[in-house]
Amino acid sequence: MFYGSCFILTATKTDCTRQQGEEKNKTAKIIRVSARPVSNTDSEKEKHKETKDDTHTSGGIGSANSTKQHYATQQQQQQQQQHQPAAEMSGVNLSRNEVVQFVLRISLLSIVTYYSAKWLIRNLDPSNKSKKKAIEHAEEILRKLSPTMKKSALQNLNEYEMVIASHLVVPENITESWDSIAGLDDVCQEIKESLVFPVCHRDMFAGSALYQPPKGVLLYGPPGCGKTLIAKATAKEAGMRFINLDVAMLTDKWYGESQKLASAVFTLAVKIQPCIIFIDEIDSFLRARNSSDHEATAMMKTQFMMLWDGLNTESDSTIIVMGATNRPQDLDKAILRRMPAQFHIGLPNEEQRHKILQLILANEKVAPEVDYLQLARKTNGYSGSDLKEVCRNASVHRIRKVMKNKEIMSAVRAAANSKAQANGTAAGGSQLPNGFNGVTAQNGGLELGTPAITMEDLEESLRSMRHSKYTTGVLNDARIDLD
Repeated sequence: MFYGSCFILTATKTDCTRQQGEEKNKTAKIIRVSARPVSNTDSEKEKHKETKDDTHTSGGIGSANSTKQHYATQQQQQQQQQHQPAAEMSGVNLSRNEVVQFVLRISLLSIVTYYSAKWLIRNLDPSNKSKKKAIEHAEEILRKLSPTMKKSALQNLNEYEMVIASHLVVPENITESWDSIAGLDDVCQEIKESLVFPVCHRDMFAGSALYQPPKGVLLYGPPGCGKTLIAKATAKEAGMRFINLDVAMLTDKWYGESQKLASAVFTLAVKIQPCIIFIDEIDSFLRARNSSDHEATAMMKTQFMMLWDGLNTESDSTIIVMGATNRPQDLDKAILRRMPAQFHIGLPNEEQRHKILQLILANEKVAPEVDYLQLARKTNGYSGSDLKEVCRNASVHRIRKVMKNKEIMSAVRAAANSKAQANGTAAGGSQLPNGFNGVTAQNGGLELGTPAITMEDLEESLRSMRHSKYTTGVLNDARIDLD
């Protein structure tokens, strides 16, 4: 009986201890202090002590089973704690609506942040508006080229190629031709044979690797002698697209953008070939390299030359780089090597000036007494651009005379009308003074016609232009000193 009573007492104390431990576990979960019950009071220590003493004194099979049951219960509690959800462990219990609202807020914040950053980056670039206009202009030009080009080639253009395409000139829009050039027959014929014919008749010698246009053409000579005019006429005659490359367009404040734009020049030319890349005043862009060059400029020149004629350049591509300069000695040697076809466009001689004057005044109203040969003799050292300026100034001079004569004729007309009213008769045809070319007065009215360009107008214009050239030192044979 004593052992039985001890066993019952021990089991009862063990159950009480287990219940107290479970209650403490629940309390620890609520206050988030610990996941396991910890006995800190003196009473708990005494109870554990009594339990151990009773367990040792009770002995037997019942005591061993009770101890195993106690440890098994503790292991089950630990496993339950490990498998409880994280939300229950942390005390967080979110509903479905709260989760949806949280996700929507995060998404809205991400969208606002993305577009705000995009707007800020876009407005940091001062050339953003000009780039947009260039792309719109390029799209208009490419739409004109679409009937003769593959649509896939146009759709694959990147933003850098679109910027370069804004400087593209369609052959049909070029008004200059070989007929617009006078006095350069030998140069034009040589360009036709070496450049235009291989482009237009390439199929005639398809098996020849040498029958192809040159990779580069250099036009050098004094300013105003028709270098740009020859480049435009060549593009129109050969039916080639014409990229009038603006060097300022290749410069960018962001590191690496200049190299991308230089690369886009040739990638675009490959897609729209046959193509001429024209660089006016090429000495300012591709001058001789030295150690004092800026890193970005040196890299841009290297990139340009590598794509022009480098390792990855296709041998059968029809891309011609044409440059014009009046300082060929400033060009880099590597550039001169890539321009094997070089043509000197010098000042016109007397015979060439005669032809140029006839071409300029062909569609103008010229007086019969104009002597072109005499004008050609008096314009020694003048370029084609200078001769055109002489004719333009003469045309303005004749209009100036007409405007002065119009005021005089208004006074004459008023006097004639007043005299006719005094006599009681209608004013008839009036006899005009000499020198009023193109002005007629009939039946009391004033009619202003188009006066012709006279020899006097041309000589007056020539005297004015010669004085300015002597003053600036352009014509060194009769230079005058300044005060």
